[in-house]
Amino acid sequence: MKTVIHYLRTILGSLLLLSLTATASWAQEGRRDLIIDTDPGADDLIALLFALASPEELNIRAITTVAGNVRLDKTSRNARLAREWAGREEIPVYAGAPTPLVRAPIYAADVHGAEGLPVPVHEPKKGLEPTNAVTYLIDTLRAAPPKSITLAMLGPQTNLALALIQAPDIVAGLKEVVIMGGAHFNGGNITPVAEFNLYADPHAAQVVLASGVPLTYIPLDVTHKILTSQARIGKLEALGNNAGKLSADILNEYVKRDMDHYGLPGGPIHDASVIAYLLRPELFSGKSIHMEIDSREGPTFGQTIADWYNSLQRPKNVIWIEEGDAEGFFELLTERLARLH
Repeated sequence: MKTVIHYLRTILGSLLLLSLTATASWAQEGRRDLIIDTDPGADDLIALLFALASPEELNIRAITTVAGNVRLDKTSRNARLAREWAGREEIPVYAGAPTPLVRAPIYAADVHGAEGLPVPVHEPKKGLEPTNAVTYLIDTLRAAPPKSITLAMLGPQTNLALALIQAPDIVAGLKEVVIMGGAHFNGGNITPVAEFNLYADPHAAQVVLASGVPLTYIPLDVTHKILTSQARIGKLEALGNNAGKLSADILNEYVKRDMDHYGLPGGPIHDASVIAYLLRPELFSGKSIHMEIDSREGPTFGQTIADWYNSLQRPKNVIWIEEGDAEGFFELLTERLARLH
C-alpha cells in the first residue's frame, strides 16, 4: 500500500511540475521582447513610465534615443530620468542619431519646454551605454531569432533607418514596428497635413516603410480620441506615489497647448497609446492599408497619405489604427502607474 501511495505521489508531483513548467514557459513566451526608440518629450516620458511598469508583458531590452522633441543630449537625459523615476535602472539606454537623415533639425521645445519636460529635471545617476543606438540595433537584431523583437518608435525614425541602410538584413529579427506617427482624418499637428514625428524626418520614415518590416501606425487619428480630463488626471494624482504625481504634473502643463489650439475638452498623450496597444491591442481597431510618405518640399512635406478606402489599389503596407477605447486606456495607465514608487 505504501508503495502505491508513494507511486501516486510521485506521479502527481511530476504532473504538477510539468504543469508549473508549462505555465512558466507560457508566461515567458507571452512576454514581448521590446526595444523602445524615443525622443522624450512629455508624452514619451509618460509612455516610458507606462512600459517600465509592465514587466510581466514587456521585456524591455533597451531604450534608444534620438533627437526630436529636443536635442539628443536632452532626450537621452530624459530617457534616463524615466528609467530612474521608474526604478528600472537595469535597462540600458543608448543614444542615437543627433540629426535627421537629410533635412535640417527641428525641435518642439515650444510644446514640451526647453528641457523637453515641463517639470524640474536633473542629471540621472546612471549614464548612457558607450555603444551608439544604431550599432546596438544592428548587433541586437542580427543576433535575434527571426521575427522575435518588437520596436516601439515614439519619435522620428532616424535610428532604425540608419540601421536598415547599413544592415538591411536586420529586418529578419523584427516581429513588428509600432510607430506613433502620421495623420489622415485628423490633419497634422505641425503643418495642416503633417504630424511632428514624420515631419521631423520623412526620409527616415520612407526607408523604414520600404524595408518590408511589419508596420503598425498609431496616428493622430486615434490619439486625438484618447483625451485627458480633469477627473482622469486627478486619478493619477490620487495614486499618492511619485509616478502618479509626476505624470499629473506633466500632463497638467503639456495638454494646455492642444486644448487651446484644437478647442478640445482634454489633451492627447500620443506616445502612451503605443504602449497601451502593445499591452491591450483589443482596446484599438484599424485595418491594413496602403500608405505613402511625402518628402517633397512644400506644403505637403511630411504628410502621410493613408489610402483608407483603397482608392489607389496598391499593396497594403501598414496597419493603420483609427479607433481607441479612451476609458480603457486611462484605466490601464492608472493601474500600471500605481505599481511604481
